[in-house]
Amino acid sequence: MTEKTELTELFEEWMGSEMEETLLEELEIDLEDALPTLELKKLYKMRHPDTLPSKVYMLELLKLQAELIKLHDWVAATKAKVVVLFEGRDSAGKGGVIKRITQRLNPRVCRVVALPAPSDRQKSQWYFQRYVEHLPAGGEMVLFDRSWYNRAGVERVMGFATEDQVEAFFRDVPEFERMLVRSGIILIKYWFSITDEEQQMRFQMRIHDPLKQWKLSPMDLQSRIRWEKYTKVKEDMFARTNIPEAPWYIVPGNDKRRARLNCIADLLDRIPYHEVPQEKVELPERVFNPDYERKVLPDELYVKQRY
Repeated sequence: MTEKTELTELFEEWMGSEMEETLLEELEIDLEDALPTLELKKLYKMRHPDTLPSKVYMLELLKLQAELIKLHDWVAATKAKVVVLFEGRDSAGKGGVIKRITQRLNPRVCRVVALPAPSDRQKSQWYFQRYVEHLPAGGEMVLFDRSWYNRAGVERVMGFATEDQVEAFFRDVPEFERMLVRSGIILIKYWFSITDEEQQMRFQMRIHDPLKQWKLSPMDLQSRIRWEKYTKVKEDMFARTNIPEAPWYIVPGNDKRRARLNCIADLLDRIPYHEVPQEKVELPERVFNPDYERKVLPDELYVKQRY
């Protein structure tokens, strides 16, 4: 066997191992969808009889993530500025799709913004001010996990904003978004839509799953009580903020896997990216110093080998 053949076989074996690691990584992330009890699992399967098979979902996701890397490279190379808003009811799947988008991207190029409740100081500022500071510079993508539309949704429903403040928001937000677009920002707005029954199921899963209970806040419980009010304010928000320069795109979210794939595919369709030529990378030879001797470090500096 020649040296070239041996190297080829070693490379193919390594690539197979790397692909396996990639699939396992996605499987680990996807375990968040695992159900805590057999009863819930049976009920979930009854309500989702046509759920996308895991193998199909993972292979399609990897294809889309490969395209996201091309988009990422294009953004960095062309100094493009991209803002994507993810809105929707609690448990609608916003965080899941954001996680899959960013999973294989450089966080210096693609970052997530998920702001906490405003401080007293921020409450006294221009409403959009705390969002403006997170907008992208050239060569950056910013994904807002909830955005300035908090005022049109949760703040309005929960009474955290007065009707005058809400009306001021609706007057200002179309022009604010037009300004962003005129400045060269690519602005895309997604709303993740789920049914009443699906949200109830997902909340029950969070209640019974200790790995997900942190996701269930008192505000989430209040959103269940105010389901119909949320529906009314959502419809009003669409009517008053669906502008040609920055329209809304609705993602049906009852099937998490399809919602993720459909959203990522749509995002790729809406940005005019192209593959950027990459310089050929060659690994340089390591420099060896015959006089260098590696020092032996004490055992207590090492992490205990439990596995």
